Amino acid sequence: MPRRWWSAVLAPHRVWVIPGLDRRLAAASAMVSAAPPVRLYAAAAKPANRSSKNTKQEETKKKQVPRRRPLMAKPVDDVYLTWHYERPSYEVEKAVGMLKKFQELDFTYPKQFVYINVFLDMALQKKKKVEPFTSTVLLPHRFSDQTNKVLVFTENEQEAEIARENGAAVVGGVELIKWILEDEIQVDSYIAVPEIMPKLIPLRSKLKQKYPNTKRNSLGHDIPKMLQFYRDGLGYAVQDECVIKTRIARLDMPTEQIIANLKTVINDICTFKPLTYGPFVKSLVIRSSTSEGLLLHLDGLLPQVEKVEEKEGAEGDEEKRIPKSAST
Repeated sequence: MPRRWWSAVLAPHRVWVIPGLDRRLAAASAMVSAAPPVRLYAAAAKPANRSSKNTKQEETKKKQVPRRRPLMAKPVDDVYLTWHYERPSYEVEKAVGMLKKFQELDFTYPKQFVYINVFLDMALQKKKKVEPFTSTVLLPHRFSDQTNKVLVFTENEQEAEIARENGAAVVGGVELIKWILEDEIQVDSYIAVPEIMPKLIPLRSKLKQKYPNTKRNSLGHDIPKMLQFYRDGLGYAVQDECVIKTRIARLDMPTEQIIANLKTVINDICTFKPLTYGPFVKSLVIRSSTSEGLLLHLDGLLPQVEKVEEKEGAEGDEEKRIPKSAST
């Protein structure tokens, strides 16, 4: 055989050599041997570090609450940020004059209505509160030609005729109960004579505070007087548990008439909470239909409680508290 064949058979096989392969394999085997064994169970939870929780609570307590910047009393310029200053309050005469001036400068309707927002303190002793109420008050100066719709309950034909002559919107007896329960009849107020009251019991839950009552001057035999009171009176109600919003006058009325109507409404509101529990009215805002609200001073507008010494001979020199109307 030729020599070339024997050299090809007896020659060693070639091996491909990768540089650094040995070192890489050694490093990989070392990492596998150093890895921890795999656990087939859940590790026990470490107990909470109470000291760290206490330190976190102490840190939160130490954090100072950012203090609000104290409000300034009176702005110097005509243009300013309102939330940096205390809301100004005005005497009632000045506030009404400002509303009239606003109307002239804005060229708005001169006979627009004047409104008040009364914010009440409904709290009594032992966590009790004054229940939201409705009322009607007869103002000394009328400001609207519109009259309220009044229903009269009576089964006497002569009383029914008197009610119609004095402007009752609806007059009738028990036959009206069904129509009222089905909301077919809707009026502003309800008055009745005492004889028909036992038959009106099904309407008690429906009418609620509008149910005829002697305390509200809606139950009696003087039908003309009751009709005049409820047809011409101003009705108002507590909204949102502590606010009364109602109109009291027209802006073109004299200032003294607007103030007289305002005091009449405030005095009527204050009758729903004893004066011994403190002031009933917390704040009072007056505005017109197109103006901003003006905060009023309450001095001279709220009924006051004065101490009057009793005469000698009646339980010594003890003192008693009596209400004094703001209009006196």
